[in-house]
Amino acid sequence: MVSNAQYDVIVLGEVLVELSSPHSLSEGRDFKLSFSGDALNGAAAAAQAGASVGIVTRVAQDELGDALVNRVAELGIATDLIQRVPGQHGVYFVMQDPGGTHDFVYVRRGSAAAGLGPGDLPEREIAAARSLLVGGIACAISESCAAAVERAATLVSEAGGTVLYDPNFRRRLTSPEEGAAALQRVAPLASVITPSCPADTEPLLGTADPAAAAAACLELGAKAAVVTRGGDGAVIDRGDGPVALPPAPAPEIVDATGAGDVLAGTIVARLALGDDLETAARLGASAAALSLSGQGGTGHLPPLEAARDNAVAS
Repeated sequence: MVSNAQYDVIVLGEVLVELSSPHSLSEGRDFKLSFSGDALNGAAAAAQAGASVGIVTRVAQDELGDALVNRVAELGIATDLIQRVPGQHGVYFVMQDPGGTHDFVYVRRGSAAAGLGPGDLPEREIAAARSLLVGGIACAISESCAAAVERAATLVSEAGGTVLYDPNFRRRLTSPEEGAAALQRVAPLASVITPSCPADTEPLLGTADPAAAAAACLELGAKAAVVTRGGDGAVIDRGDGPVALPPAPAPEIVDATGAGDVLAGTIVARLALGDDLETAARLGASAAALSLSGQGGTGHLPPLEAARDNAVAS
């Protein structure tokens, strides 16, 4: 375990302007302005899970950027690792998603965060962190951001910290071949990989079998895998064979946006705070299930005790 860490968790990636609607995107009405993206969702979940969290990103210098940074702080995430730079925000539109099939439209090419590179990293803070959360979306938005992910993962891994990599494959951002290549580069540095099955595992690992997907992650060099299966629970493999986890109850389903990010953020936080992987995964699945009751990526972030109670109920 890393000692004298300023942060339990550091998250690296892009924070997006989110415009969500309870209607079809083609109707073009009733959009709610918020802020989201896998990095923010995961960081906010980690903070709710009890961790001290910092986020490494770049944010445009304008009034919308001011509101974004304020929202980051409201979610309990430190803002001192955020760089304010000239440029534009990444934006996405999303329809309400009670069924779990995401309908996103991204407007993010050339965003401020896409310009993040290894030279922008606060290396001392990253190396001192107990854990790092990174994902395939950051690797997909630019070559420089992918290089920053690999550098940050190297720093934490070499310092003895925990690196969690969420593949988070998005066909509108990258190809299966490029996504698989990013996974292969980061896997040897990863303590845990959290692919969803089959959305990540089929294009990136060539299988819809969760146990086979977990084994494939270990073969790539990861120390452990938590393969999520939506309403069917998850499969964990730490190198001693797959273990099935039952699904956590979801009392209300409004929108599935960000549920996987909540799971990853909760897991990495609880690992940083000393939980074993199975306990962390159960809490992550529970928090993700409870997050379904809110609209948007940070619409509902359950507190730790609620996630514990819901995990016990499962």
